[in-house]
Amino acid sequence: MKKIILFYMTLFLSSVLVWGQAADSLKNSSELLPSGLHFRPLLGNQQEAHFGILYYTETSNLKVDIGNSIDVVSFMFPADSCRLTFGIDFMAYAYSTSYKGNRLQIDALDGFFGGNAVFSKKTDGGRLIGRFRVTHNSAHLVDGHFDQATDKWIGDKKPIPFTKDFGELLLANERLNDKYLLKYYGGVSYSTLVRPIELKKYAFIGGVETGLIDFWGKVMHKETELFLSYNINLIGIPKYVANNNIMLGTKFGAWNDKGLMLYLDYYSGQNFLSEYYKDRISRFGIGFLVDF
Repeated sequence: MKKIILFYMTLFLSSVLVWGQAADSLKNSSELLPSGLHFRPLLGNQQEAHFGILYYTETSNLKVDIGNSIDVVSFMFPADSCRLTFGIDFMAYAYSTSYKGNRLQIDALDGFFGGNAVFSKKTDGGRLIGRFRVTHNSAHLVDGHFDQATDKWIGDKKPIPFTKDFGELLLANERLNDKYLLKYYGGVSYSTLVRPIELKKYAFIGGVETGLIDFWGKVMHKETELFLSYNINLIGIPKYVANNNIMLGTKFGAWNDKGLMLYLDYYSGQNFLSEYYKDRISRFGIGFLVDF
């Protein structure tokens, strides 16, 4: 853990140092703490920095996302229509349940922190994007999964030491204009550390995000988008299986700006809560997300 923290601190300090050394040569083409995000987190991927709540209609349980991604330093290369950013990711999602009359108990959670580098090049009507990120993931059962009356874990399900330290390379093609948006992507990740050891070190991701700009007209002078997202993850546990997530919703606010999303969600695959990674589930939910 100390080595991981040291790596991220080194990444951050190196980014600042590179920015300082390059400032004279790049002049107005570099920026510390730029506004907005170079690459917005993927909607359908669970392991992204989201902020919101998803309500599962069948059980009345909740998935709570608390996360943020920030670009620390940005470099522009106007001659080549390219941009390079370095950023930091911190996020977690928790599963909230009710047990014996106790509401909104946190049963389990997954935490993530790491850094990313994003490179993009403008094309006719869009961008080609590459993102590389390094992330530490750990999972935990929490007091909402413990029955204090019996002094036992609920269902005799005890915590397991779950950890993943992985690097992920993602490539995307994005098109965005005043009528529609379209982004499709694919990538691969490799974990330098996995626990339990039965987990495969390679994983794969793909998906698409599409929508209609200003579909519902203006709301308090802000755009509204109708969007659809599909994401698939292939993970080995140890046999490779597919996790599918579909989202349909509306965003109030410009697509790449801050705003509020209301959406319907259907997930089918291995449980995204890593403490339950062996369980196969399917869930439908209604939720909201906030874009910073």
